[in-house]
Amino acid sequence: MNENVNRSALFNGSCFALITTAFTFSIRAGILPQLGESFGLSAEQLGFINSMWFLGFPISMIIGGLVYHTFGPANIMRVAFVAHAIGIIMTIYAGGFTTLLISTLFIGFGNGCTEAACNPMIADMYSGSTTMNKMLNRFHMWFPGGIFLGALISKFMTDFGLSWQAQMWVTLIPAVIYAILFFGKTFPKPQVEGANSLAENFKSMVSPLYIFLFICMALTAISEFGPNQWVNVILSSSGADAMIILALTSGLMAVGRFFAGPVVHKLGQTGVLLGGAILATIGIYMFSTVTGSMAYVAAIVFALGVCYFWPVMVGAVAQRVPKSSALGMSIIGGVGMFSTSIFQPFIGNWIDDARTEKMAQGLSGNALELAAGQETLQKMITFPAILIVLFIIFFIWQKNSKTVTEKEMTMSVH
Repeated sequence: MNENVNRSALFNGSCFALITTAFTFSIRAGILPQLGESFGLSAEQLGFINSMWFLGFPISMIIGGLVYHTFGPANIMRVAFVAHAIGIIMTIYAGGFTTLLISTLFIGFGNGCTEAACNPMIADMYSGSTTMNKMLNRFHMWFPGGIFLGALISKFMTDFGLSWQAQMWVTLIPAVIYAILFFGKTFPKPQVEGANSLAENFKSMVSPLYIFLFICMALTAISEFGPNQWVNVILSSSGADAMIILALTSGLMAVGRFFAGPVVHKLGQTGVLLGGAILATIGIYMFSTVTGSMAYVAAIVFALGVCYFWPVMVGAVAQRVPKSSALGMSIIGGVGMFSTSIFQPFIGNWIDDARTEKMAQGLSGNALELAAGQETLQKMITFPAILIVLFIIFFIWQKNSKTVTEKEMTMSVH
C-alpha cells in the first residue's frame, strides 16, 4: 500500500477514535437526566457512573504505554474497539446502576487505549518537530470538536423526543469507522533509537525535565477541565446560556488546535504554553466576575488559553524527552486525567464552604449560587497562575539549554 495512503488512513482512524471518546463524554452527559429518570438513580449514583469514565481512562493509558512496543498499537486499538463496543452496547441494554457502572468503565478503558496508541503512533509517523506538533494538535482538536458535535446531536435528539438508547447507538458510529480505517494497515515503527526499551523509558522519565512536565501536566489538566466541569452550573445563574458557553468554548478549542501548526512554529512550545497560562488565568478571572453577555467574552479568552495545553504538553514530552517514548506520553496523559479526578472533591468543598458563607450573609436562590460559584472560580485561578511561573521557568530553562534549544525545536523539519 502507498505509504501516504496508509499514513492518512491511520491518522483519520485516530481522529474517529478520538471522536468516539468525545461522543461518550458529551452524549452521555446529555442523557444523564434520562438515565436518572429511567432507573430511579440519585445524583450521587450518576456521579459514581461518571467517575468510571475517568477511572478507566488513565488505567488503560498507563497499561497501553507499558505494552506499546511489545503488544503494538494495532492490537491496542483492537482492544479499544472491543471495549468501546461492549461499553456502548451494555449501556444501551443496561438493567440498572451496576450495569451502567461496568459499561462506563469499559468505555473509559477504550478511551484510554485510544490515547495510549494514537499519541505515540502520530509522533512516530510525523517525526519532524513542526509537523509533529501540527498533527498532534489536529488529532487533539477532535476531542473538543467531538464534544461540540456530540452536545448538538444529544440536544437535537432529546428535543425531538428520541430515546437515550438511540443517542448511545450514535456513539458507536465513529467507533465502527475507525475500526474499518485501521483494518489491514501497517503501523509505524519507533523513530527514536532505544525508545522501545522500558528500561530506557523509565530512565528518561526520572530526568528533571520529565518530572517538571509531569507537574505542569497536572496543573494544565485541572486548569482546563476544572472550570469546564463547573462553569456551566455557575453561569446558569448569571444570565448566560450554559449550552452556548459550552459550544463556544469547545468550538474555539477545536479551531485553535486545527491551526496550531503556525502558532507553535512562531512561538515555540514554551511560548505557546506560557501564553496559554496567561490567557487561562485572565479567562477564569473574568468568569469569576462577569455576568450576562460578558460571560461569552470570558469563554473566548478561556478557550484560547487552554486549547493548546493538552496536545502541546504531549508534544513536549515526545520532542524533549523522546526516549520516554509511548510510556512517557501515556503517563503524562494519565496524570492529567488523575489530576482532574483528584481535584474535583476539593472544588466541591470550595463550593460547599462558599455556599455556607454566603447563606450566612443572607443570600439565597440564584444570587447565592452565583456568589458561591464565582468565589470558587476565584480560587481556581490559582492553577493557571502557578503555571505562569512554571512556564516562565520552562521558557528560560529551555532557551538556555545546550542540548535542546527553542531554535532547534522550531526549525528542525524532516
